[in-house]
Amino acid sequence: MLLLRSVLFNVAFYTNLIVRMIVLSPIYFVQPRKEAYRIPKAWAASNNWLVSKIVGASFEIEGMENIPEGGCIFAPKHQSAWDTFALLPYQRDPVYILKRELMWIPLFGWYAAKQKMIPVNRGARGKVMVEVMQRTQEEMANGRQLIIYPEGTRRPPGAEPQYRYGIARIYRDVQVPVVPVVAHWGLFWGRRKLIKHPGHFKVRILPPIAPGMDPDAFYAHLVETMERESDRLLVETVEANPHLPLPPTAVKRLAELKAQTAA
Repeated sequence: MLLLRSVLFNVAFYTNLIVRMIVLSPIYFVQPRKEAYRIPKAWAASNNWLVSKIVGASFEIEGMENIPEGGCIFAPKHQSAWDTFALLPYQRDPVYILKRELMWIPLFGWYAAKQKMIPVNRGARGKVMVEVMQRTQEEMANGRQLIIYPEGTRRPPGAEPQYRYGIARIYRDVQVPVVPVVAHWGLFWGRRKLIKHPGHFKVRILPPIAPGMDPDAFYAHLVETMERESDRLLVETVEANPHLPLPPTAVKRLAELKAQTAA
């Protein structure tokens, strides 16, 4: 049954994407940018609905009151394809720094360009990175929310942290609050996994870190805060969903936390 529901969801997911892009593109590209954003936000909300109805996986959000007004940086844990779009309906005007190759994908790249996403060549240095930072500062000045995954790539639940220092440099330069976000999407929709698991979990938006800290101090504080809260939420999520098959990283981390508690 899990396999059947997962296959049905995949078919529905890609059908939903293709049909919406084809049918709604004429409307999307003639509307002003902010009004057009309603179309990808509705797509994201429909995917959350499909996951809930077909797979039986759903989530709730805690801490919406922690999102500041104006420009800020969202710093979520990144575990799954799901977390790349699931929170889009709850964000005012998000902007992503993304691989420039994604901008070359027909339709998707055009959609991203319309929303002024910021492409970057990951191997670039010097002048290119200066231009990326200038673009980022411009979007922040317009009150947008920059989405950055501090670990840079998807990591399985419970994995040892591998945060990248780039977020500290951006924090130093753009001078806006950083909002850490933790959740364990990967327990339900794993990286490169066909099977999606049912259950219910929480997405926790943590209090913002104010601008102005020394970058090194900010980096250390961000990592400590996100890992502490991620550990707490991992325990809560597994206790609330005892049926879940856990990846080795989660099993190992839970054992470490249990040992720490017993010590």
